[in-house]
Formats: sequence, structure tokens, C-alpha cells
Amino acid sequence: MPRKKYDCLKCPGYCCSYPVIEVKDRDAARIAKHFDMPLAKAEKKFFKSSHGYSRVMRRKKDKYYGRICQFFDTEERRCTIYQARPWACRDFPGKDNCGYWDFLAFERNAQEDETYVSTTYHIER
Repeated sequence: MPRKKYDCLKCPGYCCSYPVIEVKDRDAARIAKHFDMPLAKAEKKFFKSSHGYSRVMRRKKDKYYGRICQFFDTEERRCTIYQARPWACRDFPGKDNCGYWDFLAFERNAQEDETYVSTTYHIER
């Protein structure tokens, strides 16, 4: 397996700000189980239909990106359901490097600030 060329632990959660994070049936069941609740209750509480998808993650306000996945801790910049996260999140970015990480690493180097967060790369869809 190719070695990853990015570090999610140093990223402010760009991919978590995508307006559509699809949730498949198995993902919804896993998330409901994570919270020890019936699937029907989880469906109403955590998901909605949007952008032509029958089930996507609900979002909340975020100081950097405007809106972000409801399960993202906006202070710690981490997923709060990492073990139960949907397949779309598990598979992202689907290759050994992440375009946003490349951009972020470049900006942090140019700014000489390891904590710099650029919001200019984000394009709301």
C-alpha cells in the first residue's frame, strides 16, 4: 500500500466541510449503533436528504469554513465519531495524497506558521 503523503491530524478538517457527505445504509446503521439508538431515530437526528442524495450528514456552523459536519469538534478540529464515520470519510481522498493538504502545507511553509489555516481554498458548493 502506498504511504500517505498527508497528515489528517494536522489538518483543520477541510474535507469535513464539504456540503455533501453521503451516508450509505451501512454507514447510517453503524452511526446509529455508535450512539446506541434505533436507526429511525438516528435518521431524523443526524441525516437529511440534499443535493439529490437521499441521505447526507447534517452540518453545523464553523469559524473557518462556514459550515462543517455536525460530528466535527470545531475546537479540537477532529472527528468525534472517527470509528463510526461513513465510507466517504474513510475513503477520502482515495489516493496517497490530499490536494488540500498539499495546499495547506505550502501555505504554512510560506507563512512560516505551522498552525496557519487558509480559508481561501474552500469553495462553497
